[in-house]
Amino acid sequence: MVAVHFFENRKLLLSQLRENIPSTGDDLKIKGRKGTVVLVNDIDEKNVHVEVALEKVVKKNLALDNAKKKRR
Repeated sequence: MVAVHFFENRKLLLSQLRENIPSTGDDLKIKGRKGTVVLVNDIDEKNVHVEVALEKVVKKNLALDNAKKKRR
């Protein structure tokens, strides 16, 4: 078992005990967000740091249509 620490822009996203170590270019899903592995650093025999590039979250701007509201 290896402790794998996932980072994005030097921010710790997730730490897991895993049997296998992800390799560069693998697709991941962390906290509901899709991403790819950019860099894998072996710190020692039990710790691994993985740099991840996550996709940007697109926020939809929902404008209310006032014409459809009932008037009282």
